[in-house]
Amino acid sequence: MFRSLKNYFNKKSLLDEKYEYLFEENNEDEYICFDCETTGLNPKEDDIVSIGAVLIKNNTIVSSKKFVRFIKPKTKLQAESIKIHHIRTCDLENADDIDNVIEDFLEFIGNKKLVGYFLEFDIAMINKYIKPKIGIYLPNKTYEVSAIYHDYKNELIPQGNIDLRFDSIMNDLNIPYMGKHDAYNDALMTSMMFLKLKNNKKVKLK
Repeated sequence: MFRSLKNYFNKKSLLDEKYEYLFEENNEDEYICFDCETTGLNPKEDDIVSIGAVLIKNNTIVSSKKFVRFIKPKTKLQAESIKIHHIRTCDLENADDIDNVIEDFLEFIGNKKLVGYFLEFDIAMINKYIKPKIGIYLPNKTYEVSAIYHDYKNELIPQGNIDLRFDSIMNDLNIPYMGKHDAYNDALMTSMMFLKLKNNKKVKLK
């Protein structure tokens, strides 16, 4: 109910009617799991340097339907960020412009449900670019993997100390490690966690 009301007012701010499809309800069993690597951790000041995303459809990760793009940032890469994702300024010399990448990304996700780990941050980064461009925030329904995992573990161990770190969830769910802080690999591992939880009879997606 709250999401519907929020999107009602959100849609009124849409500047380009070609993006009305983002607001259409999607009742299919399909999701987009995505991750962003950035110049830092402040959505207001930092920029995206890469986006990785994969389609999940009918309980299957469709590896042929993936989105992998690198972006030349307008802000300087911070040393701490480089240590994490190992993307240097010289690696982005021939990268795409964010305006083009965002348009392609919106076309890729469409009105599908969105999945991620620390998804609020990634969505804030995407919204930073689409709000001034088309007047809206992402209206898609979202699923935060760490929140789903928390609720699942809380049912098993009420009031227990639940470790929500990425590696800890991976290990507990027995997900193969593919190398972190690569946007596509992170999206792929997160999608595996999501499917493991989604198909657990004790997990109810809201």
